[in-house]
Amino acid sequence: MSGPQENSHDHDHDHAGHASERRVAVAAGLTGLFMLAEIAGGLVSGSLALLADAGHMFVDFAGLALAFLAFRIAHRPANARNTYGYDRLQILVAYSNGLVLFGITAVIGFEAWARLRNPAPVLGGTMLAVAVGGLLVNVAAFFVLHGGDREDLNLRGALLHVMGDLLGSVAAIAAALVILWTGWTPIDPILSVLVCLLILANAWRLVRDAGHILLEGAPAGVETAEIAPTLRREVPAVADIHHVHVWAITPKRKAATLHAVIAEGQDGMAVIRALKAVLETRFGISHATVEIEHGRCADRVPDDHDHDHAEAHPHRAHDHTGHRRDPHHHHGHVHRMIGSPA
Repeated sequence: MSGPQENSHDHDHDHAGHASERRVAVAAGLTGLFMLAEIAGGLVSGSLALLADAGHMFVDFAGLALAFLAFRIAHRPANARNTYGYDRLQILVAYSNGLVLFGITAVIGFEAWARLRNPAPVLGGTMLAVAVGGLLVNVAAFFVLHGGDREDLNLRGALLHVMGDLLGSVAAIAAALVILWTGWTPIDPILSVLVCLLILANAWRLVRDAGHILLEGAPAGVETAEIAPTLRREVPAVADIHHVHVWAITPKRKAATLHAVIAEGQDGMAVIRALKAVLETRFGISHATVEIEHGRCADRVPDDHDHDHAEAHPHRAHDHTGHRRDPHHHHGHVHRMIGSPA
């Protein structure tokens, strides 16, 4: 059952999602229009450099369009096949965009190496005009995206595409000026490699963060080892907490499941409410499933010796992670998230 706080959280999440979606749409539109202008200019002038840069812009436009599509699909309601909804698609797209950025930098690096080995003449004036136009477009797109939600990995992926173009435009302007003043063409591939290194560092962070969520890793900022001790300390009716699992559906949607042992006669529903309140306020976990147990864990295979030992030493049958040490234990049961989409 959802409370007012959770409804407010979902409303804020939806509002932030719509704002990010609009920002990505504007950035995609700007990038797409400049790409078309470059194609037209390249065909009219016969400039291979313009057509090549248009190809690079097309890759970034495709990445932005994919990010926008992910935002649109994420608004679809949950169903029996996708019980958490489609929010995770944004994480998958962010991960994919990070991999695409690796590919782009690899191509640019290869071309830079080829140009360093076999320098080719460069039209500095044409290069400068195209770079200035690209810089203006990319600065506009960058500021549109930069004001968005920093925790949104999908938006971060889109921002990295635009940032790569922006840095590329700055490097191209600098290279064009050096070529016009000195005629030294190797400056173009050298600056391209420096831009690639900056893009790679950010792309790696994006892939790492998105991959961590896709692997059901613990959310950033949540100390999982502190959850069980904190719940035992702040909810006196709880005798033990174990089988604690915490993950992020998205950076803003944190979820958890756990087992709580309470004494006979305790109000189970009141304990669940208290545990969920602590998870929300102390750890920012808004979706939690709590399984109430009396005396022993329901997942353990009956064993008289283990049962007697657990009754005599209720806190010794757990390892350092809060899990009961049980070779027969498995996680084949299915949890339904209380308060999450049906």
